[in-house]
Amino acid sequence: MKISGFALLLLAIPAPVLAADGEGGGGLFSVDPGLSLWTIFVFLLVLFVLKRFAWGPILGALDARETGIRRAIDEAQGLRAEAESLMAAHRQQLNEARRESQEIVAEGRAAAERVGREIQDKARQEGDRLVERARQEIAREQEAALARIREESVDLALIVASRVLRERLDAEADRTLVRQYLSEVSSPAAEA
Repeated sequence: MKISGFALLLLAIPAPVLAADGEGGGGLFSVDPGLSLWTIFVFLLVLFVLKRFAWGPILGALDARETGIRRAIDEAQGLRAEAESLMAAHRQQLNEARRESQEIVAEGRAAAERVGREIQDKARQEGDRLVERARQEIAREQEAALARIREESVDLALIVASRVLRERLDAEADRTLVRQYLSEVSSPAAEA
């Protein structure tokens, strides 16, 4: 049969202590050596029980809590350092992206200017070709107009000559004669 710790404590208390049920005993400051001894004994017993059964788990829980807090602080510091390095990398990437975008914009502007110059050069060349074609066309038209004027001059000269002479000469011989005369007249003007 097991006897509990409290039951042993009751058995160990001397009978006179339990029997003092209201006797006027000492005053507030009177010292009872038996009571003092039992108080010290109970205190040491409670201290032993607490050390044996309560302080170990309490201190273990406190140590575990302290370890967890230290681990969380270390982890937070590691995460902060990692976040700072990621932030620095992000800033670097952002700066790199800005630089690349500025390069792309500059390249685009340069390409646009180059294309604009090429278009202007092509337009200028095409304009020059059109002007040259127009000049050639004008020269051809001028030659054709001069040829028509010569033909009409020959016809006009023949009509005038035949009226003056009132006689009709051979048309082809007359034309050859007038053409010769006109070519002699237009040659010195062309040379001058």
